[in-house]
Amino acid sequence: MNHEFYMDKALELARQAAAADEIPVGALIVNPANGEIIASAHNLSQHSLDATAHAEILAIQEACRKLNSNRLRGLDMYVTLEPCTMCAAAISFARIEHLYIGTEDPKGGAVLNGVKFYQQPTCHHRPIVESGFLQDECSQILKSFFQARRLHGRRAAGCQQPTPETALLPLRT
Repeated sequence: MNHEFYMDKALELARQAAAADEIPVGALIVNPANGEIIASAHNLSQHSLDATAHAEILAIQEACRKLNSNRLRGLDMYVTLEPCTMCAAAISFARIEHLYIGTEDPKGGAVLNGVKFYQQPTCHHRPIVESGFLQDECSQILKSFFQARRLHGRRAAGCQQPTPETALLPLRT
C-alpha cells in the first residue's frame, strides 16, 4: 500500500479542519485488502461543541455505521497527529489493525509519548503502529495553525463562533 497517498488524503482533511478553525487533524480508515477508504473525518470539536469530536473518533463512528459493526478488524487508520489517550483507547476498542501516524505529539500524544497506551498491561488490543508518514507536512500544518492563532487571537480572522445551524456542517471529502 502507498502509505503516503493515504496520509496525503488525511492531510487534506486536516486542511479542511484548519479552514474551519478546527485543530487541523485528519483521519482515514482504510481497507488494506482493496485500498478502499471506508471513513474519513477531521476534528470538529469547536463547531459541534463536543470535546470528543476528534478526527479519529468521528472516523471510527462513520466506519462502524457503514459496516454495521462495532469492531473494525483488519482495517487500518491513518491520522496526521499522534492520537490522545481517548482516541488511542477508541482505536483499541474498535480493533484497528494498523495505525499510521503522520507526526508525533510529545505534549498530548498517548501512543508513542505520554502514557504509551498500547504498552499498558490493561490494553486488550494493540494495533501495529508506524509513524513518520509525511511528518514534515503534518507537523507544519499544526505549527502554522497555532502560529496564526497566536497572531490573530483565539479565532482566526474571519471565523465566527459556530451557531446551532452551522455546528454540524458536512465534511468535504
